Amino acid sequence: MKQVRPKICAVITGADIEKIKRVEGLVDLFELRLDLLGDNWPEVARTIKIPWMATNRLKDQGGGWLKSEEERKEELIKALGLGAASIDIELESPEIAPFVSLVKKKAKCIISYHNLTTTPALNELTEIARKEFLLGADIGKVVTRAGCLEDNLKVLELLSHFDHLISFAMGEAGLLSRLISPLVGGEFTYASLSEEAASAPGQPTVEEVLRFYELLGRR
Repeated sequence: MKQVRPKICAVITGADIEKIKRVEGLVDLFELRLDLLGDNWPEVARTIKIPWMATNRLKDQGGGWLKSEEERKEELIKALGLGAASIDIELESPEIAPFVSLVKKKAKCIISYHNLTTTPALNELTEIARKEFLLGADIGKVVTRAGCLEDNLKVLELLSHFDHLISFAMGEAGLLSRLISPLVGGEFTYASLSEEAASAPGQPTVEEVLRFYELLGRR
């Protein structure tokens, strides 16, 4: 079986250009968290030389966006104009279908689901992913909160049912799924630029993820 080179997406939550440039040649893409970067995010975007995605996460989805839904989507559309390779939009977003169609005229669309408290049963996760692809997702994303080892197994098993899916579990108990996911079919995994810059519970740093894959001979 051909070995897959695991892809790493480094999450940008602050405008530390030096730190961004330090990892730019080590990762495959960046995620710009518009909700955490604030109004100066376009300045950060203009410095990036590798593919990047734009995410503007709602507060109830684990993000920091507090303004209106209309303004949230306007920022994501602005990212398209600045060269974003993909846009992340939540499955539960209102009027999501026309927004997905609009995004796909210029970039790939990631439709995401986040459960911040638990990991549902596999059949429920399967139905969630199916809804994402029926809505036109180029990449689906299913992220849960792990409470035990079995939760890691559920989100990893989900990957065997779909192509172009991101699936892992958050929290300390979910670290295993974050690392293994892109080795067993996941599109990529996320990593922070530093421990203090993590955008989600249990998110490892770029250095930690690279060290793990290098030990396996996969980077």
